[in-house]
Amino acid sequence: MSKQPYDLRKVLAELKEQPGQYHETDIEIDPNAELAGVYRYIGAGGTVKRPTQVGPTMMFNNIKGFPGTRVMTGILASRQRVGQILHVDYKHLGQALNEAVQHPVKPITVTKNEAPAQEVVHLATDAGFDIRKLIAAPTNTEYDAGPYITMGLVYGSSLDKSMSDVTIHRMVLESKDTIGIYIMPGGRHIGLFADEYEAANKPMPITINIGLDPAVSIGATFEPPTTPLGYNELWVAGALRDEPVQLVKGITVDELALARSEFVIEGEILPHERIREDINTNTGKAMPEFPGYNGDANPALQVIKVKAITHRKNRPIMQTTLGPSEEHVSMAGIPTEASILNLVERAIPGKVLNVYNPPAGGGKLMTIMQVHKTTPADEGIQRQAALLAFSAFKELKTVILVDEDVDIFDMNDVMWTVNTRFQASNDIMVLKGMRNHPLDPSESPAYAPDMIRFQGMSAKLVLDGTVPFDLKAHFERAKFKEVADWQKYLE
Repeated sequence: MSKQPYDLRKVLAELKEQPGQYHETDIEIDPNAELAGVYRYIGAGGTVKRPTQVGPTMMFNNIKGFPGTRVMTGILASRQRVGQILHVDYKHLGQALNEAVQHPVKPITVTKNEAPAQEVVHLATDAGFDIRKLIAAPTNTEYDAGPYITMGLVYGSSLDKSMSDVTIHRMVLESKDTIGIYIMPGGRHIGLFADEYEAANKPMPITINIGLDPAVSIGATFEPPTTPLGYNELWVAGALRDEPVQLVKGITVDELALARSEFVIEGEILPHERIREDINTNTGKAMPEFPGYNGDANPALQVIKVKAITHRKNRPIMQTTLGPSEEHVSMAGIPTEASILNLVERAIPGKVLNVYNPPAGGGKLMTIMQVHKTTPADEGIQRQAALLAFSAFKELKTVILVDEDVDIFDMNDVMWTVNTRFQASNDIMVLKGMRNHPLDPSESPAYAPDMIRFQGMSAKLVLDGTVPFDLKAHFERAKFKEVADWQKYLE
């Protein structure tokens, strides 16, 4: 008998065997702001307003207004838990994903009878069809533009069907059969495909896949240059699991869906149509984003016209995330670490031992690089590595360079480096007038009119906390006695 393929339910079964990693409740909760407000305290972490913490995956079994649907959040809101889920040491996740990118496993297509995601079908032509009553999409705050799908994986293809890709986008439920989707400009493959369809004045068929194996969610967040146009990030998930992701033909659209999803929304991105994000609330706000601030409502989102919703028949799980939570750090940060490692290893092999994108940068804005210098000729190579990191990921804003004796996953150790192996007059590099992530609110002409000409420009910062090679002997840490059996004193 073949083993059960990986999906969200298999992962949850494994997590339940790990103490403190999973919790569920039957207490009724309102998806409108209350659910996010509760998990903010329990386990959101990241850049969420304090008090918050790293906590368990949370399953809410009793959702107000949605009998029979569960809502889950936080499965990736702990780097250690991500390591458990992927069966990898959490400190080596970047290396593991880099290896997966280089050894892709392509998906396979199965039949409808083999696809639990299509066990129940709701057609947009059905009487009373309303996505807002079928999809328990929460709002993060009381000011959100509406209910958001925050963990929906969009699957789409090029106009000639020669290439396919997947991407996670923020999507707001606007009416009974309309979703607004924010496709960030700048090279996302789904956006390029949508541009092709719009130029041809044709609707683009897509599926939105919700409730997935976390290997799929993490793999899907890779970007160029690591995964160039034509590389489908589902290949990464296949490599991580050493088994192909299963796809199934859509019921109402000419596109594929992830066969083991909890929910699938089938629809089309309409050409030459746009919608104001907060058309139903007029708050001027979208939802909280990874830097920790409420994003401004977009005046012109692209429009998805929904054709059908399919889901599992046994208490389907609506997966969601808090925008600024640790979960975003895992999805955005770990693939970025892999991308940086990939590039620096090809350019300067053996010099960067590890990379960490911490929660303070939301997984996107900050990188800590652990550098290995072996000869005087290596002096300066650490700054070359920082420049490579910026080229690997244009949304990166700050790089901190440290030596190999520093634990990059311990911010106290990192900041110790900045305080004892760093002189601001010598060890700061500022690169002006570069592109960065448009959701950083400091990147506006009003904030720095002498440097920022257009929204989304930024100065990049390198803090070089590595010891000059010829002075290494003066910066040895205090050496304590190695005690192999120290744990017995805690018994």
